Amino acid sequence: MRVHLAALGCRLNEAELEQWSREFIARGHQISPSPAESDLLVVNTCAVTGEAVRKSRKLLSRAHRDNPHAKLVVSGCYGTLDPRGAAAIDGVDLVIPNERKDDLVAETERRLDLHTMPVTAMEGEAAGLLERGRQRAFIKIQDGCRYQCTFCIVTAARGEERSRPITEIVAEINALHGEGVNEAVLTGVHLGGYGDDIGGDLGELIQAILRDTDIPRLRLGALEPWDLPAGFWERFADPRLMPHLHLPLQSGSDEILRRMARRCKTAEFTRLVEQARAAVDGFNITTDIIVGFPGESDDHWRRTMDYVEATGFGHLHIFAYSRREGTLAADLPNPVDEATIRRRSAELHALGRRLKREELQRQIGAEGEVLLEKPLSDDAQRWTGYTPNYHRVAFTLAASEGEPGRIHPVRIRGVDEEREQLLGEKSTPENARAHHGTPRWGS
Repeated sequence: MRVHLAALGCRLNEAELEQWSREFIARGHQISPSPAESDLLVVNTCAVTGEAVRKSRKLLSRAHRDNPHAKLVVSGCYGTLDPRGAAAIDGVDLVIPNERKDDLVAETERRLDLHTMPVTAMEGEAAGLLERGRQRAFIKIQDGCRYQCTFCIVTAARGEERSRPITEIVAEINALHGEGVNEAVLTGVHLGGYGDDIGGDLGELIQAILRDTDIPRLRLGALEPWDLPAGFWERFADPRLMPHLHLPLQSGSDEILRRMARRCKTAEFTRLVEQARAAVDGFNITTDIIVGFPGESDDHWRRTMDYVEATGFGHLHIFAYSRREGTLAADLPNPVDEATIRRRSAELHALGRRLKREELQRQIGAEGEVLLEKPLSDDAQRWTGYTPNYHRVAFTLAASEGEPGRIHPVRIRGVDEEREQLLGEKSTPENARAHHGTPRWGS
């Protein structure tokens, strides 16, 4: 069977796609980049906002419309929270909720009667990952969350926390690196809670990966700014652990954070940012902000704007609050009107663009290694990739040097403000080795 995989939402959904890709390949199926030319479509849906639900439903309808002969499987948070609604969408053959995601491939084969001949030694573990044009692997290390932020529906959709064994994660990363993947991203619903259910912690996992694998680059996905293990920042002394974290703040007002039931207030968040930047010069902190949470006054909003500007985030993910049935915030008083939310969102987007330009300007003169992603469409010798602190950079290589997934030494010489990316030039390996892990990114 030709299988096409698609996901909306978080990196955890992407990690699950890659896991399923490897399982489908091992069972003799082929991963197809084209939904129109596939026999089976698997969609990992999202429900973090009302807009995410709308997009999930639209994607499912379009998938069936574009390929009505393919079987269509739905999983993810939307399929879990509204299985009847998902099943009622035209063309959907099977809905597999989050609690059965680990068995999705086997259950799909059994319930949809997929017959294939086994394939031996035809494709490696990373084939599906690389065929989809991804040069980094998203590794699911845990699922579920013990906390209940009042705006969040994911806790209900994902259930209790469950961590994978360290040996299993290390083996997966080693297998992917053996197939040519040079960057692994650890993902989960609550990364900081990793290991609590199996007697470990995130720091222990990071240490094991750095000790027992040779993968050149290790990243952490979105990490809630609490439950960080002892000695966490010291781990970044190893230059293989990339100096970038996405720490969701959600609001710059402590009163709004209390209403959200967030476990980290602004003063604590500031200390985390200071610790990160002390660990590695140029450490890039990105964040999430929710606009228009119930009860958010003009004063609360001004505190958020002031805090975001003072912190100097490298990038903002901005979400307009949307009421979700089943969340604690759904019944909170004093909702913010849509016009105010739109105005505040526009104001924050403008600030975010300015902060990002300032952050990119600080990278000029830095040297280090960049993971190649893809050639620019207008020039096969012009490539883009990401710096260790997760800034996109474009630079020129000889035709023989351009290959997705390779790591090249680069010196930053300018900024393309229109595309919000850095401009670089190839550096010497000696310079890159000299500066890798030292205060060069952002100096």
